[in-house]
Amino acid sequence: MSAPNLPKVAGIDPPASAPAQTAAPLDDLTPPPGLLLQDRLAGWVSDLTTLHELIERLAGTGSLDGALNEILRAGAALVGARRGLVVCEPADGLGPVTTLGLGLAHAELGHLETVPRRATSYGRLLDCAAGRAEPVAVPDLLGDTELDPRQREVAARLGYGASYAVPLATAGTPDPDRADLDTPDLDTLDVNTLDVNTPGMNTPAPKRLGAVVWFYDEPAEPVERQRHLVGLYARYASEHLALLVELERARARTATLTEELLPGRLPRIPGVRLAARHRTGPQGGGDWYDALALPEGAVGLAVGSVSGSGPGAVAAMGRLRASLRAYAVMEGEDPVAVLSDLELLLRLTEPARTATALFAYAEPARGSVVLAGAGHAPPLIVGAGRTEFVETSLSAPLGMLACWEAPSVEVSPEPGETVLLYTDGLLRRTGEPMDRAFARLHAAAASVPEAARDDPGAVADHVLRAVLPGEGAGVAAGVTGRGGSADDVVMLAVRFD
Repeated sequence: MSAPNLPKVAGIDPPASAPAQTAAPLDDLTPPPGLLLQDRLAGWVSDLTTLHELIERLAGTGSLDGALNEILRAGAALVGARRGLVVCEPADGLGPVTTLGLGLAHAELGHLETVPRRATSYGRLLDCAAGRAEPVAVPDLLGDTELDPRQREVAARLGYGASYAVPLATAGTPDPDRADLDTPDLDTLDVNTLDVNTPGMNTPAPKRLGAVVWFYDEPAEPVERQRHLVGLYARYASEHLALLVELERARARTATLTEELLPGRLPRIPGVRLAARHRTGPQGGGDWYDALALPEGAVGLAVGSVSGSGPGAVAAMGRLRASLRAYAVMEGEDPVAVLSDLELLLRLTEPARTATALFAYAEPARGSVVLAGAGHAPPLIVGAGRTEFVETSLSAPLGMLACWEAPSVEVSPEPGETVLLYTDGLLRRTGEPMDRAFARLHAAAASVPEAARDDPGAVADHVLRAVLPGEGAGVAAGVTGRGGSADDVVMLAVRFD
């Protein structure tokens, strides 16, 4: 019966039993001078090459989940295991918190999570008190007489007999409050015997990020060489992981800020039903939408996009949206005047920025919509009898010209038709030229099922899924499209009853 195939990377070969050899004279077994040193140097070079390749692969990951999965795969190859579990749980409690498995189904991860945390090796690392946590090896789980009964049951069910866990932690930063605490006498300090962990030396406290554990099918544990390599890898991986954790936190803060600056709910206006979809890109963009109830049963509708990304673009978006609402209340029946005022404000207060915008003044009782756009994509009318873009005049974005002006357009949606207002991030996320992106959007709107046409939210969802296939969950998570675009996606659907 052949031995099972273990993971393998360059320089790391699965352990194999040496073939039987016949006895040889003692003189023949004596290695030539320098051969042992050459073998040792060759081993070091192989190990460094392996470590370099694995670190390069890890550095190529740009998401937290991608990095955690790469750490699991690389570590499994280094220690000779085929299954593993990684937990990201920063010690400061600010998140993000996630658990991923290698070679473990969702149900198997659920079984592992039923084991009391204190009984698991990775749990002990996560709950380790202040200090430097050390790797935890359990070479024979089922042979351990002090093993938690639940852990024994889960280990038997999942078929693993040993584990090896390592902490994921960065070096941290020195604590200024300990600068004068038990400072050693420099006159008598011997640098040859100095220990970096000596109390009173203001040693940087490690910043825990999580822990990773690999499972062996049979009783086993990594040899010293494997422990050394996976320890070095974990050190580099922790630094990369710390950067991704901070990036994930920044993205979450930006997304939260963006959502707070957008309408908390859409108004209820007789004659129309509204639905909005907004997905923040990884960098956080300045796309927005708005719907505002106006006098005499009218409604003001707006979508727009501020140039740039990040917190600055989000803040500019909030200022422009608030200003547009004020102009809409004062002169909403004239969309050209609203955008002209907004353009003047942008030039005076945000001279380094540009923005695209579309504002529409809708009167549901009359079935009339008057709209104007500034460098913005044309609306799309979706109905049983037609699917067509509104022909708007070509105009420059706000902030591009000394004085912006463009004629307005009036359209008359039929009862049962839906008008889609959107930002060009939807088109750019397709990764295709604009003409093909518009064609894709038109085909997606034309394919809306009859049963979904009564619900503007269902219409918007269908169009998003059709325009960005395979990105239905991704759009919600804020990932980039096939073309690598990180733009926001905004869609405002207005159904006329």
